[in-house]
Amino acid sequence: MNCTCLLILGLLLIATPVLGQSASTDSQTLQALLSEVRQLRHDLQTTTLAAQRAQILLYRLQGQEAIVARASQRLDDARARLTEIQAARVRLTSDIKQHEDFISHAENSPGERKQIEDLLPRLKANLASLENDEQQKQTRQMEAEDQLRLERAKLSGLQDQLDRLEKILESSIQQAGANPH
Repeated sequence: MNCTCLLILGLLLIATPVLGQSASTDSQTLQALLSEVRQLRHDLQTTTLAAQRAQILLYRLQGQEAIVARASQRLDDARARLTEIQAARVRLTSDIKQHEDFISHAENSPGERKQIEDLLPRLKANLASLENDEQQKQTRQMEAEDQLRLERAKLSGLQDQLDRLEKILESSIQQAGANPH
C-alpha cells in the first residue's frame, strides 16, 4: 500500500509542474496572438483612415479640376471679347482716319464733306466708348488670369497632398512586407 501511495504521490508531484508548464506556454501563445490581433487591428484602422483620406482628396481634386476648367473657360472668353473689341477699335480708328483724310481733300464736294463732318463726332464718341470697354475687358482678363493662377495653385496643392499620401501608403506597404507580424 505504501508503494501505491508513493506512486500516487509521485504522480501528483510530477503532474503539477507539467500542468504549470502547459498553462504558461498557452498563456504566452495567447499573449502573442492577442498582440498580433491588436497590431492587425491598428494596421487596419490606419489603412482605413488613409483610404478615407485619399478618397476625400480625390473628390476635392476632381472638384478643383472642374473649377480650374471653368476659370480657364472664363479667361478664354475674356480674351476673345478683348480681341473682338480691339479689332473693332482698330477698324473704327481706321474709319475715322479715312474720314478725316476725306475732309482734308479740297476736291470733295461740300455736301459730302458736311455729311462726313457730322458723322465724325459720333465715330469719335464710339471710339471713346470702345476704348473704355477695352480697358474694362483688359481688367476682366487680368482678373480671370489671377483667378486661374489661384485655382491652379490650389489644384497643385491637392495634387501634392495626394502624392504625399501615396508615398506614405507605399512606405507602409513596404514596411508591412518587410516586417510581417
